Amino acid sequence: MADVITLITQDHRVVEGLFDRLKKKEGDQHAMVAELRALLIAHARAEEDRVYPGIDAHHSVEEHKEAEILLDSLVRARPGTTEFDKALDDLIESINHHVEEEETKLLPALGSSADAAELERLGTAFEQRRAEELAALGSPAEPSKAELYEQARRADIPGRSRMDKEELSEALGENKF
Repeated sequence: MADVITLITQDHRVVEGLFDRLKKKEGDQHAMVAELRALLIAHARAEEDRVYPGIDAHHSVEEHKEAEILLDSLVRARPGTTEFDKALDDLIESINHHVEEEETKLLPALGSSADAAELERLGTAFEQRRAEELAALGSPAEPSKAELYEQARRADIPGRSRMDKEELSEALGENKF
């Protein structure tokens, strides 16, 4: 099991990858926005419910609320419009600011104050809470890219962070046999 700091930073990298693909207008924009929405909401709720209660993270909670408002604007906007591009830029700016603060202040402070066993315990709690949220937000018939990535991470599939949804699904399918 990975420690909570590793899990949180892995999610940050997945979100950055989605932002990059959205900016480049690669793939199905609606599907990527839905995936981004599910991952950001699940990630934020898992942090707030399982990680933040033990640390001073009031500012981070406020940033999550701001990001949710910006995310709603992106979800409502039509890909290919100026409104969509502006909503995406605003969300990216907000999330990048949050990630920078979290990775330079909050997570290092947590790493200094908790021992390895506690970081692993928090990692398990974070991962379980995030999985609950992803299951509630995603389609039960077809897992989201975030869910597939999580399964690939658990299966330790190499190169998973560079795979698209189809490649993750294929790698997981091959891995089951």
